[in-house]
Amino acid sequence: MSPPPNYEFQEWWNKEKERNGAPPVDKSENNNCSAIDIHSPTTPVEKDRSRSALQLSWVCLLKFQQVKNFLSWVTNGFFSLLRTANRRIVSNSNSSSRNGSRLYRVIKVFMVIIILLLLVELLAYFKGWHFSPPSVASDNVLGFVEIVYATWLYIRANYLAPPLQALSNVCIVLFLVQSVDRIILVFGCIWIKFRRLKPVPSMEYSGDTENENVEDYPMVLIQIPMCNEREVYQQSIASICIQDWPRSRMLVQVLDDSDDPDVQLLIKAEVLKWKQKGVKILYRNRLIRTGYKAGNLKSAMSCDYVNDYEFVALFDADFQPGPDFLKKTIPYFKGNDDVALVQTRWAFVNKDENLLTRLQNINLSFHFEVEQHVNGVFINFFGFNGTAGVWRIKALEECGGWMDRTTVEDMDIAVRAHLCGWKFIYLNDVKCLCELPECYEAYKKQQHRWHSGPMQLFRLCFFDILRSKISRAKKANLILLFFLLRKLILPFYSFTLFCIILPLTMFLPEAHLPAWVVCYVPGIMSILNILPAPRSFPFIVPFLLFENTMSVTKFHAMISGLFKFGSSYEWVVTKKLGRSSEGDLIALSENETDPLLETNGLGGSSSESDITELNKLGAAKKFGKRKRNRLYSITFLVVGLDLIGEQVS
Repeated sequence: MSPPPNYEFQEWWNKEKERNGAPPVDKSENNNCSAIDIHSPTTPVEKDRSRSALQLSWVCLLKFQQVKNFLSWVTNGFFSLLRTANRRIVSNSNSSSRNGSRLYRVIKVFMVIIILLLLVELLAYFKGWHFSPPSVASDNVLGFVEIVYATWLYIRANYLAPPLQALSNVCIVLFLVQSVDRIILVFGCIWIKFRRLKPVPSMEYSGDTENENVEDYPMVLIQIPMCNEREVYQQSIASICIQDWPRSRMLVQVLDDSDDPDVQLLIKAEVLKWKQKGVKILYRNRLIRTGYKAGNLKSAMSCDYVNDYEFVALFDADFQPGPDFLKKTIPYFKGNDDVALVQTRWAFVNKDENLLTRLQNINLSFHFEVEQHVNGVFINFFGFNGTAGVWRIKALEECGGWMDRTTVEDMDIAVRAHLCGWKFIYLNDVKCLCELPECYEAYKKQQHRWHSGPMQLFRLCFFDILRSKISRAKKANLILLFFLLRKLILPFYSFTLFCIILPLTMFLPEAHLPAWVVCYVPGIMSILNILPAPRSFPFIVPFLLFENTMSVTKFHAMISGLFKFGSSYEWVVTKKLGRSSEGDLIALSENETDPLLETNGLGGSSSESDITELNKLGAAKKFGKRKRNRLYSITFLVVGLDLIGEQVS
């Protein structure tokens, strides 16, 4: 039996045909089936692309699965980040002092308070209290939550905001003072460049050492303090042994404080190799390693043969001076009997290795190009950098020699020499190659030592500065500018203003910071910092974030050094990776015909590695450098506080 005709479908079909220009179809009521004349439509009919219910359900399920996977990935990543951060904080707490862990506990409590305040403000926003906040003095009946929020508003406006505003005003004043100091230094550097001011030596050495009178060359002692420097010892010793200086007028001391027997044997073998080539070189290893680097240098200066030498040049294990280093520095002592130190500039072989080294290069370029350059030209005083410099031995002895009372023995002896009336010369155009730390953990420990040591020194020598015979202007420069402004105030206001006050003003709107303090002045100061390294302008935003991150470490170091906390006396040797050694060996392979290197027998002798393999290594490094830099640039801000990766000991 056939089904009954569907008249509703026929009516719908006729309407569609009329819409497309086809004649309607007559309905047949007597027949069991209806006849339909099919005509070709005048316009093409579009295909039906609608999905069935089953297809739509599968699409929805697929979308839900994608959302689920994304949320699962975000959740797992978040909890993994928390676990890693907690593990790193626990490891830091175990390895750090009690006072350091207290500071980080305070920071964690502060973060919890900030999160709670954020939740309170979100609740108030959804309740509409931001537009009509409840008041304790209101006649309206308030609920419990409204009473709590109204009480919080009263306490915030009358008890919390005023002291926070006062503290922010103090930090703003300190910030402006430090900014003015930085602007003056920049203008001083511009003046030096414009007037072409630079120290002029009273004599110069020619390039022909063999045909000159040997007596014209003073006796120079070269010291290389090191401690477990497996990666860099070889190239450092080699670069110093090829100095273009009469061998009878030069003695090299390798001051090895290594406690690793294998490293000791390697360094001894390297020293023996150069001794067989005719270089006057000695190996010293202390049995009692007290005083760190200062104790090592003090022990070496106590040798009887040191009295035969007039000058001493110092190089850390990762520094490679050029062959003409002594010829470019020693002449500045001639005719200047009041000069105690000639300091040269550092140049970094791995400044483009990753984002961390790029940001370090910004800070250190400003330090050398501006701070030390200006101070050296106008006041003949700056902090000794601990390496890449030449001292007059008489000045070292007169100011008391090396002391291990602080972790900045180089700054200590520079301040004492300045108090004795000695002058310093800074050579900005003489550069010495060295290596920047590429690991955040190593850099953080280095910065902790560099910022805690000056506060130790300031506490110890404050009254010595007041009792010294130098002029009042030099005393004011030492106390107000050198120590207070640049070593104490700078880390204090940067941490307090940008890491404490700025977040709190978001939840305490009664205390506010002007926009020029938050945006404009820091931006201008950052541009001034980057001026000595113009290629680093694309990194100005990461530089600002990086400085805020490091302000925690610098503030902690400053406080620990000022108040004699245990961590302020912690000395950790900065980890080197031997980047400079690899680069220099590749350069040596490209310049094998250098007559100086051939004369001293350096070609192929400073390393047992095959030069061909080193060339391949250099090509591979160049090929993979851009890709690696992208990776570092993306991940650095995530790594921030070294939450990703493990520290290699």
